[in-house]
Amino acid sequence: MTGLPTEPYYKVRRRQLIARGIVALCGTLAVLAGVYGIDRLRGNPADAACRPAVNTAAKIAPLVHGEVAALTLAQRPFLVPDAAFKDAAGHDRKLADWRGRTVLLNLWATWCVPCRKEMPALDALEADLGGPNFEVVAVNIDTRDPEKPLAFLKDVGIKHLAYYSDASARVYEDLKTAGKAFGMPTTLIVDRAGCEIGNMAGPAEWASPDGVKLVSAAISSQ
Repeated sequence: MTGLPTEPYYKVRRRQLIARGIVALCGTLAVLAGVYGIDRLRGNPADAACRPAVNTAAKIAPLVHGEVAALTLAQRPFLVPDAAFKDAAGHDRKLADWRGRTVLLNLWATWCVPCRKEMPALDALEADLGGPNFEVVAVNIDTRDPEKPLAFLKDVGIKHLAYYSDASARVYEDLKTAGKAFGMPTTLIVDRAGCEIGNMAGPAEWASPDGVKLVSAAISSQ
C-alpha cells in the first residue's frame, strides 16, 4: 500500500521559520505600543489641531529677521505642554486658560541677566499689543525668595505685565523635556489652540519694529 506523498523537509522548515518571524514581529509591535503608546503608532491626535500653527509659522517666516532673527519656527505640529503656575494672587493657572488667545510665553528669573534686560521690552510689547487676542505671559521661575522678582519688577518700572510664577521651575523642566527650552530666557509663541508657532532661546527686543511686526502677524494669521 502506497502512503500519501511526504512534503519535503525544507518546505516544512521554511513554513516554520516564516511563522516564527510573524510571531516575533507581532511581539515587537506589542513592545513598541507599550513603550511609545498606541497613539504614536496610529499618529498623534494633536497633529490635526496644531497643523494651523505650522501654517502660521510658514506665513510669518519672512518677518524672522533683525531683532527677532533667533526665533525658530515650528516645522511640525507640537502641542505645548499645559504649563501650570500661579498668578499674583496665588491662584493656580494653566496655559490652557489662554486658549482662544495668542500667547507669548516667556520664562525668566532674576538671576538671569539677559532676562532682566529683556523685561522692559516684554512690558512694552504687552502695552502695545495686549488685549482680548494676545497676552505676554511672563512666568518667573525663581525658586528661593518670592519677594525678589516682585521687587525687581517694581524697580524697573514694569506696569503692563501680569505677574505669574512657578517656584518649582517645573514649567521650565517640562519644556526642556519636550526639547523647547535650552536656557534662559525661554520664549514660545503659542497659537489660540495651544500649539507652538515658534520658540526662542535667549533674549530679544520684542518691542522693536521687528518684534511688533512679527507678533502682530502671528496674531492676525490665525
